[in-house]
Amino acid sequence: MNQPLTSRYWLALAAPKAAPAVATSTVLILGRIWNANGAGHSVGNAALMVVLATGSAAAGAFAARSGDSLIAGTAFATSGSLALAGVAGYADGLSLPLLLWALATAVAYGIAARHWRTDRREITAHERHMDERREEHAHVERVEALRAGAQIEVAREGAAYATALAQALIHREALPGFDPAALTRAGLPVLPAVEITKE
Repeated sequence: MNQPLTSRYWLALAAPKAAPAVATSTVLILGRIWNANGAGHSVGNAALMVVLATGSAAAGAFAARSGDSLIAGTAFATSGSLALAGVAGYADGLSLPLLLWALATAVAYGIAARHWRTDRREITAHERHMDERREEHAHVERVEALRAGAQIEVAREGAAYATALAQALIHREALPGFDPAALTRAGLPVLPAVEITKE
């Protein structure tokens, strides 16, 4: 019963880690398919890929200068992908495309690792903040529970004191020589006040 959930959880964790390799491998495969369909040693196709890669790199530079890191990263990634696809499509052998694929994969993992570290830091900071808030709320709850317990204890003691006082008066009345006027003149003992505060 738990197996599908476990495998789904594992896949959800592994998918982002495999994304850079899948992306660069897809570009390499598409470049080699393009090579098999006539792009090998085609100057026109190579020129097209150079123009597209250069245009993407220029767009990335402008975006980086304007401060938009998301567009800049996307443009530079597109430029690298176009360059890799162009080399994979133009070259005869497989050694140069594989070398560029390994280099592109390493760069992609380097950039992704930086983002993963940032995400991990943010998640850790959020969890730490939530733990602090939970601890703070637990402390407030403990203080309120202690205060309520103290108020209940004072009320209980007051009730016990009033019961003992009433029983003492009843027993006193039964004794010979009891004078209620003298008791009134002396005054009854004062019951402890119970303060109930609402917050």
